[in-house]
Amino acid sequence: MSRRSGILEFAVLGLLREAPMHGYELRKRLNTSLGVFRAFSYGTLYPCLKTLVANGWLIEESGGAQQDAHAAPLAGRRAKIVYRLTAEGKEHFEELLSQTGPDAYEDEHFAARFAFFGQTSRDVRMRVLEGRRSRLEERLEKMRASLARTRERLDDYTLELQRHGMESVEREVRWLNELIESERAGRDLRGSATGETASQDTTSGASGGLPRQGDDPRPDTPDDTAT
Repeated sequence: MSRRSGILEFAVLGLLREAPMHGYELRKRLNTSLGVFRAFSYGTLYPCLKTLVANGWLIEESGGAQQDAHAAPLAGRRAKIVYRLTAEGKEHFEELLSQTGPDAYEDEHFAARFAFFGQTSRDVRMRVLEGRRSRLEERLEKMRASLARTRERLDDYTLELQRHGMESVEREVRWLNELIESERAGRDLRGSATGETASQDTTSGASGGLPRQGDDPRPDTPDDTAT
């Protein structure tokens, strides 16, 4: 499994942990919620869904699980395929959510992990945040050393670009410092100081900053059937 496909599987499982969805809804949520997925297509999503079904982590359901129960089916149109997380899929997602290894700190994977911090325990959030900060501090040190060695050989525009890159990393380190301080103080981004993890509240629909199900009206689209 490639790193990018692993991130996509993680995000799909996390979204379906909130509620069953069909492919169009999943793609819409991934496009609008996580920048790393803005350019991906159905051609990427459906193989991922088929893999998750084959692994027993999702099941496919035909029919109107997400539709108005009083709405008559449109003649000649096939029912949408709705994807639902299985008990094994939920267990697998929670296992992925608990991991704090180096992959959790990488740029793309960190964004996906952070989006689901609302479902992550506080101690895991702390380890991921601290790991990310450590990774960026190492990157910043290397950037400064490189700039010091090459400054005299760089033209003004290249020099300015490198400074811009350093400033971006410095801003993220400051942001991480603030988040870590809040976690240590027992606060989360929703202002709660109870110390309880969001993953214990399975009825809240919290998704670490992701739009909740139904935030946006769903436009009419062609039927979303499995390929």
